[in-house]
Amino acid sequence: MISQNIQISLPILKEKEVSLYIKREDLLHPFISGNKFRKLKYNLQEAKSQNKECLLTFGGAYSNHILATAAAGKEYGFKTVGVIRGEELGIDLQKTFSQNPTLKQAHQFGMEFLFVSRAAYQQKNDVTFLTLLLTKYPNTYILPEGGTNSLAIKGCEEILSEKDTEFTHVCCAMGTGGTVTGIINSSAAKQNILVFPSLKGNWIVDEINSLKPNKQNWQVIADYHFGGYGKVSEDLITFINQFKNQTNILLDPIYTGKMLFGILELIKNNHFKKGSKILAIHTGGLQGIAGMNLLLKQKNKTIINE
Repeated sequence: MISQNIQISLPILKEKEVSLYIKREDLLHPFISGNKFRKLKYNLQEAKSQNKECLLTFGGAYSNHILATAAAGKEYGFKTVGVIRGEELGIDLQKTFSQNPTLKQAHQFGMEFLFVSRAAYQQKNDVTFLTLLLTKYPNTYILPEGGTNSLAIKGCEEILSEKDTEFTHVCCAMGTGGTVTGIINSSAAKQNILVFPSLKGNWIVDEINSLKPNKQNWQVIADYHFGGYGKVSEDLITFINQFKNQTNILLDPIYTGKMLFGILELIKNNHFKKGSKILAIHTGGLQGIAGMNLLLKQKNKTIINE
């Protein structure tokens, strides 16, 4: 499946003589959106080939991956279990659902939840913990947090198509690193891959290298995480709303909003040579806006206009 590249028209682009396109991966599926569609594709095929009945995965309370897995389970005939960080969320499910559109929607898709403490959640890659989960949920296919594994990377290698070799730069937001690794693997050696992490820390380069990308044509742009995962600012929300008004493209506040903010700041600061042709990957994640808006309303902050 090939998504459409949309050219963006903004005064700063004309002034700096660079072009910017957005690859609309967010339009691939209404719920299994963007990079989650790519990450799940081959994992679902593998689960089917192993005759598994259930998909089990891990995530935080507003996880795009949790909702995408729940939607995929409903669409492709799997039971689904979400191991959710934060045991307090399981005390009063109706209250949790009233405050959390992500978990509410995943539940409506039929996902069963196992709420665990933050300490227990840290064992999500521990063999003993995983064995216990398989005892509790037999005939289950386990997907890692964020969905990143070798099959997910294989799926993400299909984000770029042959025609995308015309771009000098390809930009992608980063969570767990699987999407950007797939993009690096399928990019042309002459292209520059710019990685925009939504988290902060010095571990990011090591994390990408641990996934063994097949080229070194990438660099991490670490200045636009806005304080880390789940953190936003008034400037970021204002930017997302202005971008929607100018382009009719909605961005999410965790990944693509931060990335596009960063790209346009880099353009303003002459990071790109004249004539550069930039492709930004819209990885979806728009479901997270409803939950973010609830938090922003509680703080009497500006909300994102959907």
